[in-house]
Formats: sequence, structure tokens, C-alpha cells
Amino acid sequence: MANMDINEFREFGKAAIDFVADYLVNIRDREVLPSVEPGYLHDLLPNEIPEKGEDWKTIMEEFKRFIVPGLTHWQSPHFHAFYPSQTSYSSIVGETLAAGLGVVGFSWICSPVCTELEVIMMNWIGQLLNLPRCFLNCDEGNGGGVIQGSASESIFIAVLVAREQAVRRLKKEYPELPEAEIRGRLVAYTSDQSNSAVEKSGILGAIKMRLLPADDDCVLRGRTLIKAVEEDKANGLFPVIMVATLGTTGTCAYDNLEEIGPYCNENKLWLHVDAAYAGASFCLPEYAWIKKGLETADSLNFNLHKWLFVNFDCCAMWFKDAAMITEAFSVDRIYLQHKFQGMSKAPDYRHWQIQLGRRFRSLKVWVTLKTMGAEKIRDLIRFHISLAQKFEQYVRTDSRFEVTSSTLALVCFRLKGEDTHSKQLLDNIVKRKKIYMIPATYQGKFILRFMIAGIDPQAEDIDYAWKEIKSQTDLLFGVDDNGNSVTIKELIKEEMFEKEKPIGKITESLSGLVLANEKAQ
Repeated sequence: MANMDINEFREFGKAAIDFVADYLVNIRDREVLPSVEPGYLHDLLPNEIPEKGEDWKTIMEEFKRFIVPGLTHWQSPHFHAFYPSQTSYSSIVGETLAAGLGVVGFSWICSPVCTELEVIMMNWIGQLLNLPRCFLNCDEGNGGGVIQGSASESIFIAVLVAREQAVRRLKKEYPELPEAEIRGRLVAYTSDQSNSAVEKSGILGAIKMRLLPADDDCVLRGRTLIKAVEEDKANGLFPVIMVATLGTTGTCAYDNLEEIGPYCNENKLWLHVDAAYAGASFCLPEYAWIKKGLETADSLNFNLHKWLFVNFDCCAMWFKDAAMITEAFSVDRIYLQHKFQGMSKAPDYRHWQIQLGRRFRSLKVWVTLKTMGAEKIRDLIRFHISLAQKFEQYVRTDSRFEVTSSTLALVCFRLKGEDTHSKQLLDNIVKRKKIYMIPATYQGKFILRFMIAGIDPQAEDIDYAWKEIKSQTDLLFGVDDNGNSVTIKELIKEEMFEKEKPIGKITESLSGLVLANEKAQ
């Protein structure tokens, strides 16, 4: 084997696992954002591949010196930006096992367990999330699930499937029209609050994607879709697909499927639901209201790597009628054929995706679900929601702030008054790198998003985050929420008396506070 024998592999592997374990258990000690400039790594690594291989200990040392300093620490409980990409120890083990096995499971015969475990896992997850039975392979219908890489990939696949099914139907309905003209008239719909991946799928799928205006609560309503579709029909266009969102990127709003779905079904408009983050909440009975109308969807996706403790990448996608995707995507060559193809419990997943080869993702799903169990998963999701509610209470007790929206484990808030205050506060916080948040807009206003994330968020992490936000707000205005004067010296003194803070950390805090104060002035 290349430049590493089995003994070196064991040593390197153990060292890597030890590093990951130490890294994750001590991750709170690291600033969540790196202190590097663009191009930093180009100055550290050679421009060409080394002629001779190097010892694993050298590689591990360079990994620590060159690679780790450039990380944004997504698994840190101080990471409150975007949506989470939460891993777990069991998922890491599952990923390691899959990498070691090295199978490529594009058809059943390539590795039967790769296909069959995926079918079973998609049914497990579908049942855990209380999905309508019509999406499951274990139902009497033609539903079924597949693991894709990401929500972006799943949305793009839905657009392509809807496009091809529509073209086939429209060629029969309008035999006088050339196929090129039919394709040129296709149009798709989504909310202006949907993820950028939806708009990109229209570009890649060569379909005009209309971004429809959501209401004041960032929800797309049925009447808005109906108006747009009827206008397009009157202008000779062919509506193809509506991509709805349960859990929009900015504020985690939920499009109204009960209004949108029936109209789509009645008008041959494919309905895809992107529930990349919020889909995890489907496992909780108290949040069943979020998925009302889901039975009207033709396909949906949910990211296990966001909030089901499976590491990136792992996106579950279901179809109400799996024949729709296999009809659209099937390309059969003699070297891909085998005598077992076509069986419902042994689908050739190469027909369910863009690429041919596919990883053994279901193994890490199985290891994670077996290790945690449904009860633990539900408990953790509820706990994360309670942490967000704890943060929301902190915000509401400070009269300088307002909560603009709060749902699941996301709280959106802002400083009252002009947007410039919230923008400056976020800028100061990001510069200090103690916690990481990103902005969004709500009803035309600049807001801050506070997301519960990281591998093991605890109540103390919420206290830490609020203390950072409050202290930087005090410094920004020069007074605290009670009107008392606040100075840099007082804030530095407070930081110095935190539990056993090393002198280096005190110096870093001092530097951050001075920078923030200079910016505020």
C-alpha cells in the first residue's frame, strides 16, 4: 500500500481519533472564528506535490500548525450563525467505517447492503419524522426515499424531475409545438424568502424561477402563488414546479402548504418542500402543525446533517411516486445491468441522483440512530429549543432590544431604532470572535440571527453569549440597560475576573474591546 503500512495506519488513525476527541471536548476554549487573512495557507504550503512521501507524524504536526488555525469552528456551541451542521461521536465513527469499506453503491449488485440499508434507514427516518405514509417505501404506494448530499442537490433534482415530466406531458398536449419552444416557456415558483439554492436550481435547470413576495411574516400564501400562475398561463407560459419552504433561511418561516398544496395538485404543478432544517421538528408531536399540508407534496427534503446529529453531508429526500424520478433519470447501459434490478426493496439508486457513484452514507445514519435512539433524539431537539427560549428571555428583559421572531432553536432580534446600531453591534461582536452570528432582514429591517448550534450546547453557553452581546451593547451606547455609565476599564476588569482566564486571553479581550470602542466612536 502506497506510503503507509498497516502499523502506521493504526498509529495515525488512533492519533487522529485522539485529536478529534480532544478538539471537540475542548472546543469552547477556541475563538469561534479564525485569525487569518485570505491567502494565508498559500504562504505555508509548497506550490507543488512533494516528490517523496512524509511520515504521518510530520503530517499531523503540519495539520495542527497549518490547517487547524484556518478553521471556523462549526461544532463550537459559540457558533450561532447560519443553520447548524451538528455532528456526533457516533456519526464520526460511522463515517470512518464507511470510508474504510470504500464501497461505491450505485446499484444493488455493487454492494447489496449499501442499497438495502439506505432503504431501511429512509423508512426509519420517515417514521421518526411522522411523514405521511405515502412517501415511505414500506407503504403500499410507490413512495420511496434516497440520501442525497445536500438540500441544494435535492432541490435541483426535484426541479429536473418536474421539468422532464412536464415536457413529456406537454408534448402530448401540444403536439404542434416543437420541444424547444415548450422548454422555453417553462416557469417555476418559490418564495423570495427561500434559500439561494432554489434560485440557482432554476438557473441550472434552464427554467425561469419566479421569486414570489412573502407576507409580513415571511410566509408565502396561496393567493400569491395562484395569482402568479394564472398570469403566466394567460401569457402562454407553462408552470412546472413550486418549491415551498418549511423553515426559511432568514427567519425560519413556514410557507402555507394547506393553501399552496391543493392548488398545485389540481393544476399539475409539482410541489417540492424544502424542510432542510425545520424537518427535524417533525419528530415532536407539539410541532406537527408545521407540516400541515405536507401530504400534498410530490417530493421533500430534510438535512440530517443540520439537526439530526449526522455529520455533513447527508440529506434525506422522499418522493410520493418514485417512478417519476427513475423515468426522468434512467440511462441504462449494458455494463450497469444486473438480474436483480427493478425490485422495490433493492432499487438502483443511480437512477435517483445526478451522479453515478454514491457513498455509503446510510452506514453513519444507522450507527447514529442505533446509538441514540428516537427518545434521545427527541429529548435533544427539545433541549435545543429550550436553550433558544432561554436566550429569547434574556433579550426580552433588555429594553434596548426587540425580538422580531422566534421559532424552534432560532431567535431573531435587533436593537430598537435605526439599523446602524444593530449593524455596528454585530460588526463589533464578529471582530471579537467570542461568538459568531449573521444578519438577515425582516420587514425591511436589519436583524441578528441567534441559532443554537455546536456538538453539545448547554445553558452556560447561552449565558456566555448573552454576556458578550450585552457587554458589547453597553460599550456601543456607553451605558447599560439601566442607564448606568459603562467604560472599557470596567468591562476589562469584569473579564479579568472570569474563571482562571489565561493572561493571553485577557490581552485578546482588551484588544477586542478597544477596537470595538474605537469603531463605536
